[in-house]
Amino acid sequence: MLMASPKIASLSWGQMKVQGSTLTYKDCKVWPGGSRAWDWRETGTEHSPGVQPADVKEVAEKGVQTLVIGRGMSEALKVPPSTVEYLEKQGIDVRVLQTEQAVKEYNALAARGIRL
Repeated sequence: MLMASPKIASLSWGQMKVQGSTLTYKDCKVWPGGSRAWDWRETGTEHSPGVQPADVKEVAEKGVQTLVIGRGMSEALKVPPSTVEYLEKQGIDVRVLQTEQAVKEYNALAARGIRL
C-alpha cells in the first residue's frame, strides 16, 4: 500500500509542524510517508537564485505527483524556471506559492489523496 502524504499540522513564522512528526521545522521537505528538516546549507541554497533542482531532487525521487513549493511568508525565496522545468520533465505538477497559501494548497491536495 502506498503511504499517504502527511498533512502540515501547523505553520507560524519560522516554525512548521508535520503530522506524524514530533519535530518543529524551520524549513522542511515532506513526501508520502515522511518529512525531514531542509537545511539550505546542504546545497548552498540562498533566497536568490532560490530553490535549485538539487533541493527538490530527493522529494522528486519519492514518486510524488505534485510538488508544492513555498516561497516563504514574505515570498523572499525565489524558484527559478530551471527548477520548475526539472520537475515538469519528470511529469510532476509544480505549484509555487507564498508559504501560507502553499500549506493550504498542500493540505487540500493531501486530503484528496494526491501524492505530494
